[in-house]
Amino acid sequence: MSNTVDSANLILKLYELRREETLRKAREFMITFDPRSFEEVQAGYMGPNGTYIRMVTSFWEMACSFVTSGAIDAKTFDEANGEHVLVFSKIQPYLPQLKEMFGSPNFMKNLEKVCLDSGGLERVTATRERIRKMLEMRRGA
Repeated sequence: MSNTVDSANLILKLYELRREETLRKAREFMITFDPRSFEEVQAGYMGPNGTYIRMVTSFWEMACSFVTSGAIDAKTFDEANGEHVLVFSKIQPYLPQLKEMFGSPNFMKNLEKVCLDSGGLERVTATRERIRKMLEMRRGA
């Protein structure tokens, strides 16, 4: 298990990686990605922004694997991050179909575990709804 200093150092490294230009663009896209059906998720993954979706989801899957393996303390990770929950909230309703589509029952298993262990489905759902409201306000402005 990781100690607090090791966890903090890894979290800071993850933050540095998030600042990379392409990943920043991908993260900005992911905020606006608002699928309402599996078909929209599938089109997103296969469409021109699919690279962005895969980049962001795989980044947070990797980061969460550090938590599930014990390299980063779960409480410290949760207190320092929230974006992983936002990302998971975008795909969570369609996760069974995505696992089938990719032929991987373990698809996003670390992201799922960390998000559900740190606030449950209620937190994921509330995050999705909060972001949708924010997007609606942005469109209305």
